[in-house]
Amino acid sequence: MRLINIGFGNMVSVGRIIAIVSPESAPIKRIISDAREKNQLIDATFGRRTRAVIIADNGSLILSAIQPETVAARLQSAAEPIQSGDERPQPATDLQAAHGQDTGGSG
Repeated sequence: MRLINIGFGNMVSVGRIIAIVSPESAPIKRIISDAREKNQLIDATFGRRTRAVIIADNGSLILSAIQPETVAARLQSAAEPIQSGDERPQPATDLQAAHGQDTGGSG
């Protein structure tokens, strides 16, 4: 399970995020109000202004005090190693090869 920081040390599971939206529009404000009434709202703003609304796959809304673009960038950087799979270079092996050292493993 991969987690991203949504501000103030609060973490959200990457696999549960469906959308990251700005709270400025009237429809999003209604959705926030409805979620609050249904006890499906998680306020992670620590009293600060809400700048991003994260919509989870279970219908919960998470309020964050950081910009939606910042959350999205963190989400993308958290997903990159998963997408590249085993194609990631091994730093020690690359460094040894650059200096002409044998990387075959036989001593």
